[in-house]
Parts: sequence; C-alpha cells; structure tokens
Amino acid sequence: MEFEAVIGLEIHVEMKTKSKMFSSGPVSYGEDPNTEVNVVDMGFPGVMPVVNKQAVINAIRVSNALHMSIDDVVMFERKNYFYSDLPKGYQITQQFRPIGSNGYLIINTSQGERKIGIERLHMEEDTCKQLHSWDFSLLDYNRAGIPLIEIVSRPDLRTGEEAAKYVEKIRSIVSFLDVSDGKMEEGSLRCDVNISLREKGTEKFGTKVEIKNLNSIANIQKAIDFEISRQSIILDFGGVIEQETRRFDEGSKETVLMRVKTDAVDYKYFTEPNIAPIKLSREFIDEAIKTSPELAEVKLERYKGLGLNEYDSDLLLADKDISNYYDEAIKSGANTKLLANWIIGDVQSVLNKEGISIKSFKVSPILLAELVLLIEQGKVSNKQAREFFTKMIENPISPKKLLEETGTSLISDEDTLKTIVKEVVDANEQSVIDYKNGKDRALGFIVGQIMKKTQGKANPGLTSKLVLEEIKRR
Repeated sequence: MEFEAVIGLEIHVEMKTKSKMFSSGPVSYGEDPNTEVNVVDMGFPGVMPVVNKQAVINAIRVSNALHMSIDDVVMFERKNYFYSDLPKGYQITQQFRPIGSNGYLIINTSQGERKIGIERLHMEEDTCKQLHSWDFSLLDYNRAGIPLIEIVSRPDLRTGEEAAKYVEKIRSIVSFLDVSDGKMEEGSLRCDVNISLREKGTEKFGTKVEIKNLNSIANIQKAIDFEISRQSIILDFGGVIEQETRRFDEGSKETVLMRVKTDAVDYKYFTEPNIAPIKLSREFIDEAIKTSPELAEVKLERYKGLGLNEYDSDLLLADKDISNYYDEAIKSGANTKLLANWIIGDVQSVLNKEGISIKSFKVSPILLAELVLLIEQGKVSNKQAREFFTKMIENPISPKKLLEETGTSLISDEDTLKTIVKEVVDANEQSVIDYKNGKDRALGFIVGQIMKKTQGKANPGLTSKLVLEEIKRR
C-alpha cells in the first residue's frame, strides 16, 4: 500500500527584544542561571504585566511577511496548567484572537514550488528552562517571560525536505527582520512536528504523532523521514499507530518514545484579566510594516540589479550578517561583483578556518572595499591584494597605508609601460614569431619577462593589452 505523509509544524521563535514580554526583565543568552529575572517573571502576588510594544511590532512584521491577516485588537488569555516550567501556574498567550491568521509561504523544493498554508501566528511568553537529572530537576528562570511568537502551519507539508525548506524560510524571515537570531542550537527557534500517514488518494487523516524539540533543520528532515518509514512499516504489517509524543535521538538517527497520549489536555483558557484589549491603529500597523528591515527575497532582487548572479546572491544571503557586511562594503562604490567574490571566497575562508562569525572578523567592510578599489584602480595586483589581506587580518590597517609603506604600487602609466614593453619585445623576437604561429604561451612568456624586469610591479591587465598591441604592429 502506498502512503502519504500529512505534516504540520509548530515553530516557536524567541524574539530578541531588550526586555521580556510582560516585564522589564532583560533578555539575554548565556548568563548565569536565575540572574535575569524579576518579580513579574517569577509570578509574585500582586504584580501586573505590561505588554512589550516592540514584541507587538515584531509580530506584525512577521505576519506581514507571511501574507497573513493582521488583527487590529491585541488580546491575551491565560493558559492554565500545573508544571514546573511555569512559575505563575499559567502562561499568558493568545488563544482566541491571534495577531496573524490565514497566511502562506512559498518554498522551493527539488520537486518545484510549493505553497504552504499557515493557520496562525500568536504572541506569548516563554517558560523557564529545565535541566533534568535522574532524581531532581534544576530550573533556570532567565528564559521565563521572553517574548515568543508561535507560527502554526496547516497540514500541507508532505516530506522531510519540504519541512526543512519551510523552517529554513521561516528562519530567514525572522532573522532578516531582526526579530530573532534564529539560532536553533541555542533554542531561539524551536520546532515541533505533527505527522500522520494516510493511504494515498484519501482525505481522512491518520493518527497523529508529535515529535518534540527538534534543534536543527537537518534533524527535522531526518526525524520526519525516519518517522514516515517507521509508520509505513507498522501499517504495512497491519499494525496500529499509537497517538504519542516522541523525540529525535541524534545518535541512532531515530525517533524515540517519550510518552503515550490518550486524550487532549484541557488547558482551561480564560481571558487575562490584567491586560485590557489593545486597539491598534491603522497607522501603527502600517508604520510597523513600512519600517521593516529588508527580507532576503527583497535583497535578492536588489543584488541581481547590482549584477550578481543568483548563486552568488544566495551565498551572501545565507547569513544575514554577511549580507549586511556586503551592503556596507558596496557603499564605497567598489565593484559589486569583485566585492562579492572576495567575501564569498577569501573572507568566508578565514571565517571557516578560525570558526568565527563575520561580526568577529577584524577587517571592516570599509577596509575590504578600499582593498578592492585599489585592485580596480590598477594600483595593486590580485597577488599583492592577497598579501595585503593576510596582513590586514592580523592587524586591520588601511590597505592604502600598506601600499605607502611597502612601495609596491603597480606601474599603470601607459607611456612608462609602453617603453618597457617595447624593450622586452625587441629582446624576444622569437617569442613574437612563435605567438604569430599560434603558440599562445609565447605571450605569457613575454608578459612574464616584463614582470621580472619591473619586479612584479607592472599592471598585469594593461601589460597584456600593450604587449598584444606591440606584437600586432610587427
């Protein structure tokens, strides 16, 4: 029997606001446990929540990027359940009126474009972080109250590849909008998968299995692919799929049972009494959208207009910070293609070798652009530029200053070069004959002799051009 997977994703995105969703507590990562909390985060009696304005702006921007209808009334509910990750005994969330609804996302897969429906986007606060041991659990409340948006897809995904592409696109959107850093390994973006199988051609859904807390895009695809295979084998042998929650084990590359579900949990939602409904003006919504940072797909079109091909553009846009670095560099007026080549090649090589991000890279966009301009102006060769680049990595000094200190400026004056070219060609008449007889390497020999005579300071491009002109005159 041939089966079809029905997949829906729930993505939680931590927002990188300065303060938490309903308190003035700071938002940070990597601080000592329980040092970034206040009385609101801890649920002390009598404290009052206050809605984070920037979190609302962020939610509007992401909703707009996902082609969603945006609700102009912000309302919150209490989601009541008793668990150690909730200091208050409830979570403030948006259950009945999500700020964004009925959207979609276009993804590109190996099978072509797919349109994936998105049911809702709502705001809520994060829970605390739990560290479990065999006989006790430790609670870190630093994360409690951090603003979240939850993005719930419709069950339109069919393969692990599609799910991975969908999450990749969501991560790109929230990163380029500066809503979140999207770092799954740090928990800034977390994903739960709901997956069931049905006989191909039927409409009725099968029994749903949930896979919790997937921490990388690669693992999302692997977990789904394994789960499709696991459920298919069970159904082929006449078995029954249990409604359960599973996790992905990175070592075995398999999903592992966490718990069996029986009935849906009743969370007992009711209106948050301490936050009155907030009416958003049309001007507020429009301003949030108008002032949104550029999305990757917008930058892609802009880069094409700068003369970059799609391959180079995609490499730059794979990392928001690298894209921003490039945007700063091109403000200098340096050749856009040459700059892209340097960033994709030489700069990325250093980042990979040293295991650092572009934010930790010592050579600023201005200095790199200055180096590229020297190449364009014929003042340094590519070889000299790479020597300068190596020095700049150790000590981020201006390449112009390096040029002055080393005195290695290229000879680009045509009259000076013409004299040298004539002398070298006169001394190598046999090479001229060889070139005219079809031996192209003879041209390289002549250029090499000129480089030797000028100690490598002759402008290579101009030298080759002048040598050809001189040969044609003979």
